Order: sequence, then C-alpha cells, then structure tokens
Amino acid sequence: MKKDKETDKDELRPEYKRADFPGGLVKGKYANRLKKSSNIIVLRPEVAQVFPNEEAVNKALLSLIDIAHKTTRPTSKRSTGSPKKRASR
Repeated sequence: MKKDKETDKDELRPEYKRADFPGGLVKGKYANRLKKSSNIIVLRPEVAQVFPNEEAVNKALLSLIDIAHKTTRPTSKRSTGSPKKRASR
C-alpha cells in the first residue's frame, strides 16, 4: 500500500478552483454560529483545579441551586396593613 503524498495545507485540492468560491475562503467562517449553538463551558483554571470531573462540577452547582431555593424568600406580594404612597410625577 502506498502512502499519499503530503500536500501543502494552504493549497486547494486539484479538483477545486478559487473561482468555485465567489465569497472567498474565510478561516473560521462558522465559528460564531458554533459558539452560539454549543453547550461547552470553559472554566477558569483556578476553578478547574478544584473539580476533578464533570460530575463534581454538576453536583456542586446543583447543591448551590438547592441552597439558593431554600434560603430565598418567595416573591409574592403581601399586604402589610398600610399601603405605601407612590411618588407623584
């Protein structure tokens, strides 16, 4: 079995021509679209050192969410007996 010759990475394959790409060749053309649709999150290095794996991160965040739900007051409106006066415009 013969090995293929390594081609220069900047050159197009022989079956393509630059004229086939009227908008030009743009490196990273779809990078923003991928970034918006991706669910990958990059942690700061100091945070990443604390957590050994994905499961540890998820467990910590879920427990933080649970604590937040337990310690925050409900946002229902309660009457205190006397209505507050609104500032006139």
